[in-house]
Amino acid sequence: MIKSFSHVVVDGSNLATEGRTEPSLKQLNDAVLAFMQEFPGTKVTVVVDATFGHRIDRRERVEFDEAINNNELVAPPAGAVGRGDGFVLTIADKVKASVLSNDSYQEFHDQYKWLFDDGRLIGGKPVPNVGWVFIRRLPVRKQAGRESSATLRRAKSTRTPMRPMPVPKSPPPKASVAKSNPQKVVAQKSQPPKLNELTPFLNFVEKNPIGTKVKGAVDSYASHGVYVKIGEVSGYLPMRMMANPTPRSAREHVKLGVVLSLVVVGYTPSRRSVELAVFGMESLAMQKAPVKMHTQRSAQAKTHTARGQQAKKAKRRSRHRKPVAKKSAPSKKR
Repeated sequence: MIKSFSHVVVDGSNLATEGRTEPSLKQLNDAVLAFMQEFPGTKVTVVVDATFGHRIDRRERVEFDEAINNNELVAPPAGAVGRGDGFVLTIADKVKASVLSNDSYQEFHDQYKWLFDDGRLIGGKPVPNVGWVFIRRLPVRKQAGRESSATLRRAKSTRTPMRPMPVPKSPPPKASVAKSNPQKVVAQKSQPPKLNELTPFLNFVEKNPIGTKVKGAVDSYASHGVYVKIGEVSGYLPMRMMANPTPRSAREHVKLGVVLSLVVVGYTPSRRSVELAVFGMESLAMQKAPVKMHTQRSAQAKTHTARGQQAKKAKRRSRHRKPVAKKSAPSKKR
């Protein structure tokens, strides 16, 4: 049985790719939540490499950006020397933490000899019908003349250890190049998924200015919060707006179906998103009131613009509609 840990650095890119060809933010989230549930009280730092956001499914990118902005995920600084693995080990070495990863970090054995100390390296795998299982492990030592294909691939990318971290040369999927000016590249961001239908969202924005108290039922869990149903509209309640101090897991703090007293603290028109806070926690969000108020005005402006456009279309259709000739009544034969 594994002993308890005071601090663990999670190699997020490694766990997110375990058993897969491309990383999954959902798999990483499940692994971290399972570890925190099995080892409560452990301080956890999750690190991903610089290309992680480009490789996950496009539907997870909005949630990934929110996690980065909330410091729930940490990525190496731009231009950092080496790979994400080096950043993971640097953090663990600085705070004397254990590392949760299935990697052996063979190119770092000479630099970080503590990798072979008992309890400094933990492995984890998802087991069907069981869930995530964690176990203490020792790194596989590099054998002279016998290197695995994975080691060879990594050695090729780290042959020059002082070379800066590579920057992606191509834009994310669905980016396009401006045909009118071949020398100018326009990287169009993939459209984030819309959380609500247009009409219900616009009606909600018009009737519920920021600061309005509402009641909503917990509908589903997200990686860093929950989605709440308020009538026809779905709102997002992040963990940092649930309680002070911030709970470690939304699943442990609130149950599905529970009705909460909430406050509207902001809108994101591009996603048709309603940001919420538990009543009493709205002061944290109101510190950013100028930005949120601007967002609300944008949402309300879109409300009037959308309705104005609908009225113009209706008027245009009526203007071009051809009059229908009335049929004369058939004359009676004598």
